[in-house]
Amino acid sequence: MKNVFVVNKFYAIIPIILVVGIGIGYGIFLTTDNASIVSDKITNISSAKPSLDVNKITIGFIPIENAEELTPKAEELEKFLETKLGVDIELVIPTNYETIIEGMRFGHVDAAFMDTGPAWITHQRTGAEVIMAELVAGKVNYQATMWARADDNSIQSLEDSLGKRVAFTSITGSSGFVRPMGTLVSSGHVTIEGDGIVGLEEALAKNFESYTFTGGYKASLELLLHDNVDVAFGSDIAPQQYLDSEDQLKLRPVTTLGPVPSHVFMVSSDMSDSTKNALVSALIELNYDENNSILKNLYGAEALVPTTTTMHIGDFGKFIDILVGLDQAILDAANKSK
Repeated sequence: MKNVFVVNKFYAIIPIILVVGIGIGYGIFLTTDNASIVSDKITNISSAKPSLDVNKITIGFIPIENAEELTPKAEELEKFLETKLGVDIELVIPTNYETIIEGMRFGHVDAAFMDTGPAWITHQRTGAEVIMAELVAGKVNYQATMWARADDNSIQSLEDSLGKRVAFTSITGSSGFVRPMGTLVSSGHVTIEGDGIVGLEEALAKNFESYTFTGGYKASLELLLHDNVDVAFGSDIAPQQYLDSEDQLKLRPVTTLGPVPSHVFMVSSDMSDSTKNALVSALIELNYDENNSILKNLYGAEALVPTTTTMHIGDFGKFIDILVGLDQAILDAANKSK
């Protein structure tokens, strides 16, 4: 018995199963129009005989501070795709998103797993397209959450973070920066004056006692635990992922800030339709029981479902767009690293 998204290896039935699965995952009602669009997209992918016009595909991964942690898991995917596609798969495991974004821009990276914020910026700057989304706990989104210490009752809302010491994950972090800061700006509680990154930095300095970009969920939560910050932003399940049960009890969720689309898999604008279809067909097979551990070991996702940039992250993109200078800051950092 296969997972819910693929119950048979014959591609003929995949479109029906996936359309239903996407509808459930997104929590939307698939109208005749949008269901047919998704169905047509999946049918075109699944009915096409896998055919590649390249000898190598370079795949990037979500940046991680310690590459050794992810490398063995990524290599499992590498071997799987090389077997399925018959081409060389090259891995790029960076410590920052600039490597992936610039790689997409200049043709050094063909595809990548990405967080939502960087994916939107990559789409706008390079034309790369989202083709698949991760399904986690039956959903294709998770909740951006504001965390405080359990013994601190002075913080009860997002607005209470103003004037406090805050920990963001990174300037590209979807739940760790984009959603909370974007919400404060869109609701009128924070105003960005001027253009470019200078205006954003001035707004941060003006509205918080202090702020820091920690590099990840775990580092942010640890600063909070040790009373180095008053607030930490991240995902709703971050404490479960990175803290032991005793430390989890020392923290509390102040509020959820809304859904953040799950991680995506995107391809460069230069990738041909034939190679794209072959790649998607291979990735869909990660949903089979015998291959599913490869996917779960990467980022904990249960399945990959076909989607589009607009469908998956279009609404979230407004929070990125409203943070003036954010996209340019990423590009500037990339240029400085050359």
